[in-house]
Amino acid sequence: MIPELKIQPLRYVVAVHTEGSIQGAARALHRSQPAISMAIRELEERLGGRLFERSPKGTLTPFGEYCLPRFEDLIQQHDRLASDLHRFALGHQGRVTLATVPSVASRLMPDFLAHFTTEYPNINIHLHDENAEFVCRLVANGEVDLGISSVWAEDERLVFTPLFEDNVGVVVRQDHPLANQASLSWQDLAGERFIANGTTRLLARTPAASLVENSDFYMSNMISLLAMLEAGRGITTLPRLAFPKASDSLRFIPLDTPRLVRHIGIIKRADRSLSPSARALEQMILGRLSGVAIA
Repeated sequence: MIPELKIQPLRYVVAVHTEGSIQGAARALHRSQPAISMAIRELEERLGGRLFERSPKGTLTPFGEYCLPRFEDLIQQHDRLASDLHRFALGHQGRVTLATVPSVASRLMPDFLAHFTTEYPNINIHLHDENAEFVCRLVANGEVDLGISSVWAEDERLVFTPLFEDNVGVVVRQDHPLANQASLSWQDLAGERFIANGTTRLLARTPAASLVENSDFYMSNMISLLAMLEAGRGITTLPRLAFPKASDSLRFIPLDTPRLVRHIGIIKRADRSLSPSARALEQMILGRLSGVAIA
């Protein structure tokens, strides 16, 4: 039968050898001499051999000389593992997978992740940039730990915690006749060539639904959509966060009738606990992105 080894008696053996006596080891470890002597004696009985010569007390037997480096290796492995597990349990290290919609990934994540990695340098983040529907699917299937997105349909597998609202507006080219308007209603867009995109489903079941139903194009890719808009091939609606701030050729005009918002929040599995590192990420998202103002 293989004897079970406890780490503490091994530390006592190393300390007695290092300090030269049980008395020295007791002082260094803040333990009583009888406690150290008893632990070493029990260890010797488990192993079936003496570790120290009877005199002087800090001198190892040949069996003890064989055991000492192996005890030291085991202690180091134990301490390294215990430290890693403790740091992981506290959320100080690990790996987290996060999926976000492109607008959040490009506008909010650079500054946020810079702050997060400064505070948690040993947590590795894998970021997926996907549309809202696919973000929800990745979270629901357990392929990512967390998502930041809107939820288009009820899904009992998911928990959605709101973060902020993102106003929807009309995007036109700077030289479009509507470009100088302070705000627009959906009736102002009648007769315009409308380009539908993944976020125009926000118009469904509103008076503006006909814009999507009678759209001339559908663009799922943001780069292609912006190219069409910049070429003057039509207009579209986008949440404010999805509008490229650096664009010199396009203008975002608030849509006030109907007033529409995209609700962005954290998405996670309802039936699955987060890892400690994912919980750390979730808490920082809640602390830094809740109620953020989108300009």
